Amino acid sequence: MKSLAVVAALFLTVGSVSAQQKIGHINYAEIFTATADYLKAEEELKALDSVKTGELQSMFNEYQKKRSEAQDMLMNRSEANKAEIDPQLQALDIEIQDFERRLQEVQQIAEQEIGQKQQELFTPIHQKVGTAIQSVAAEKGYAYVFDISSTNIPYFQGGEDITNDIKIKLGIAVD
Repeated sequence: MKSLAVVAALFLTVGSVSAQQKIGHINYAEIFTATADYLKAEEELKALDSVKTGELQSMFNEYQKKRSEAQDMLMNRSEANKAEIDPQLQALDIEIQDFERRLQEVQQIAEQEIGQKQQELFTPIHQKVGTAIQSVAAEKGYAYVFDISSTNIPYFQGGEDITNDIKIKLGIAVD
């Protein structure tokens, strides 16, 4: 009987301790996109994307010219000139296929470069925001902090929104 009373007391103690744990929530996406570093990174990514898009567009324009040239040759092909035109068309077809392959390669490389640059620029920002979240949560005694912008939390009631506290910690102006 004594052990039952001890277990019951322990259970009630643990229950009251866990009931006192503070729960907070943040909007990580809002914080992340409000940082000055994010805005600079976005500008840098847009500039890189613009350069890569320009390179691809230039290549695509050249590709279109080659295809148009091949179509013109094909339309002007006749029995009288087919001996001359057919070898030119075959050579142009090989050139077009090579161009398509290079265009795909350049596009893949551009996407990889942009992805790597994005990771290079955003990783330090994620770390900085993560550190601020941990710091504010520890300072305010939170046991749990949920991210309502990406975590699947279909419902929450209560808890404290500490988004603005994180923004202040990061030096971001609060509305």
